[in-house]
Amino acid sequence: MKFYRNNWYYCGGIIFVALAYLAGFWRDSFSHLQLILTYSYMAMLVHQFEEYGMPGGFPSIFNIICCNESEVPERYPLNANGVMINNVFMAYPFYILAILFPNVIWYGLITIGQGMVQIVNHGFYNNIKLKSWYNPGLASVIVLHWPLGIYYIWYVASHNLATPTDYVIGFVGAFLSTLVLWLGPVRIMRNKKSRYSFPDKEMYGYQANRIKQRLNHMR
Repeated sequence: MKFYRNNWYYCGGIIFVALAYLAGFWRDSFSHLQLILTYSYMAMLVHQFEEYGMPGGFPSIFNIICCNESEVPERYPLNANGVMINNVFMAYPFYILAILFPNVIWYGLITIGQGMVQIVNHGFYNNIKLKSWYNPGLASVIVLHWPLGIYYIWYVASHNLATPTDYVIGFVGAFLSTLVLWLGPVRIMRNKKSRYSFPDKEMYGYQANRIKQRLNHMR
């Protein structure tokens, strides 16, 4: 489990490659809605890899820059175990269910919207706190989640597949899913005495020197 805890986002990359082959060579086995929702799941896998793998460093940005934690930033409020649980055991089923039940449009709108609403934290909040134009996760939101989301909404609307209620549930649910999948679990699983610290390479990523300097200044 330790290996997976420290490498789950690389394993997600393997899933991405498998889905790419599946959607490419066996696309006739999927409905068009299922293909879009599969690509949305793949976008989420890229998003996770961008945050934790390459360029990485999201844990330090969240714990140190956004939450001002200087005492035990390597394990509070985010820790390696909590991140694995909500990114894999909660987020994966959340996206896979949409693929399995593509005709439940309100749920598809929630999953598509969930990727799009991340523009709020990655496009604005994190950058403001970091005093930067970029933070890990932003690129995948802009070039994957938003184009896919716009296309999904256009496809659903142009084929009259959704009711007004579907759109309302999808819009509200997209924001609520952020609380259920990310913010809520972080709050529940935060523990300053957690033994699941982030490895240095996962913790700091591409802005290691800059964030470590900020941490030293805070101390």
